[in-house]
Amino acid sequence: MGIFPRILRSWRSPRVVMREILAAGTREDRALATLVGAALLLFVAQWPIHARAAHLDPSIPLDARIGGALMGAVFLLMPLAYLLAALSHWVCGMFGGQGSHYRARMALFWALLVVGPFMLLNGLVGGFVDNPQSQTLVSALAGVMFLVIWGANLRVAEFEPEAR
Repeated sequence: MGIFPRILRSWRSPRVVMREILAAGTREDRALATLVGAALLLFVAQWPIHARAAHLDPSIPLDARIGGALMGAVFLLMPLAYLLAALSHWVCGMFGGQGSHYRARMALFWALLVVGPFMLLNGLVGGFVDNPQSQTLVSALAGVMFLVIWGANLRVAEFEPEAR
């Protein structure tokens, strides 16, 4: 199955999709590719917002804004995601979680990728709609969706036994 249909299915039944992903076995290349894809989606999602900001305030040019967003998405988000996944694995272990570090990473990385289309929508709203309340609403929706999907993924990754 392709990546986009899986993302759409994750909006309806995230635990089923997470079980399928984890059933494919431990593959660090897949985990890293998922995180890179999510980071690139989140990076591209910021472009309209930065274009609007550069148009309204030309003291900081667009290329500088995009460069800063690239640094944040690739060089800050990726190590922080690994750190957050390790922290979530440790916290789940305190509450009886039996998963592995890989499973916790996939739970977080997949949730970041699944919320990517909503972040693209957030970027479009922030770049083209002159209404801060609408961007706040879309941002809140994306944040809540991320937390719900990540929580469902963590439940599967940490508290359901691995198929051996």
